[in-house]
Amino acid sequence: QVQVMESGGGLVQAGGSLRLTCTAPELTFENYLMAWFRQAPGKEREGVSCSDYSSSAAFYAESVEGRFTISRDNAKKTLYLEMHDVKPEDTARYYCAAAYKFPVPQNWPMRESDFKYWGQGTQVTVSS
Repeated sequence: QVQVMESGGGLVQAGGSLRLTCTAPELTFENYLMAWFRQAPGKEREGVSCSDYSSSAAFYAESVEGRFTISRDNAKKTLYLEMHDVKPEDTARYYCAAAYKFPVPQNWPMRESDFKYWGQGTQVTVSS
């Protein structure tokens, strides 16, 4: 079982910042398109952001555009999500996902089924 592990979630006040981290030590990381998804209680999981193989291209959901930044460090096999100016509607469980040698998308979101490996998620709660 390939491990994909998220961390960095927690409780943050509206307007604050948080950085999520995803590590996948068993993967040949540079061969994977990496993404963040989130799922709020009672809602379907949605795509938050996606990074291409070298962080040269990134895609964002409209709801987070301009506030969140995705990046990756292939040498450390780590994906990041910098979250700024968070809002109560950002409250959700955030998941990291990996898609093997998948073509860089023309738009976002991609289908969940395109991603082979998923983490267990990290909870982000934004208080108003």
